[in-house]
Amino acid sequence: MSELKIGIVAGEHSGDILGADLMSALSDLAAKQGKSISYRGVAGPKMMALGCESFFDMEELSVMGLVEILKRLPRLLKKRKQLAADLVEWKPDVVIGIDAPEFNLGLELMLKKQGITTVHYVSPSVWAWRQSRIKTIKQACDLVLALLPFEKAFYDEHQMPCEFVGHTMADQIPIEDQQEKLRHKMGISVQQKVLGVLPGSRGSELKFLLRPFLQAAQQASMSIEDLLILIPAVNDKRAQTIQSMIDEEFNDLNVRLSIGNARDIMGVSDVVLLASGTAALETMLMKTPMVAAYKVGWLSAQVFSRMINTPYFTLPNLLAQTNLIPELIQDEVTVENIVEHLIPMLKESQTELKARFTAMHDDIRLDASEKAAGHIFPLIQTCEV
Repeated sequence: MSELKIGIVAGEHSGDILGADLMSALSDLAAKQGKSISYRGVAGPKMMALGCESFFDMEELSVMGLVEILKRLPRLLKKRKQLAADLVEWKPDVVIGIDAPEFNLGLELMLKKQGITTVHYVSPSVWAWRQSRIKTIKQACDLVLALLPFEKAFYDEHQMPCEFVGHTMADQIPIEDQQEKLRHKMGISVQQKVLGVLPGSRGSELKFLLRPFLQAAQQASMSIEDLLILIPAVNDKRAQTIQSMIDEEFNDLNVRLSIGNARDIMGVSDVVLLASGTAALETMLMKTPMVAAYKVGWLSAQVFSRMINTPYFTLPNLLAQTNLIPELIQDEVTVENIVEHLIPMLKESQTELKARFTAMHDDIRLDASEKAAGHIFPLIQTCEV
């Protein structure tokens, strides 16, 4: 059995999920052709469990915000240069960068200059801000795999090879509302009012969002009797940060902190308060109403605000091209604003919103990992010729 070599680089928890699913699909496709695959790059626990050798800890790349990136820039640049050298020496058939565009596009550019075929999986938000990046993407990538339909239209306009593959989470999550089933699993009654609080997986997200989220949950608890607050943490380190703040400032809350079960918490909740990002899409797929917030440091905000070219920043609203869910950004992220949206959503039925979420789920449920693998394999075979 001949062996293929695939480099694969993920930068955060959501990328690890996408990467693991893609690895499974690629390995299945290779096996059908009598081949095996060796994987190397930067991986999280799910990818490593499937055999990906990680050159360094994925957590190194989990950073958000201009100032935060600048603080770690020398180290990140050194890591990227070494990773590029390691991959060039290894001679992979293709290298796949998963999201993390600030790191991966530069890496892909270095590798492509060395004659290595490159794929970027998860389009950067180039259609929303810093559209000039399309020039870099065209230089760095042989192919972009887009998760959302409106992204491919943008790349087609700029003559950049791109395929819309749908989203792997839309394939994993049942189309039916899972709330009742998950409540039974977690021992929560159907009548219980539940607020899910997801302040993000990055340290910088917790820095800006954890306290106002907990303050808003505290105020909501005063308005809604016996409100249960569920908070998932991505790992032990983040759980310790969250628990410390709860113990010091919010020990009166009826709160349960857990690790690694964010999707279940999205599903059992009546409403989710979350840091905007992939979690907003996942919560939409779980058919749960939400309030989304996004906040970075002052300097980062000043820079980003001058580059944004879209009226929406959450994926549900971008897909719908309308304000389906409340979005709060920067100075709008106040306890008062959060509570103003949160309490009515907790008290009132959200049947119409759930129906919209179901229809949008169906639109992006396309067997994403299999489609992505199907588009990557012809590139590998071209390299072999």
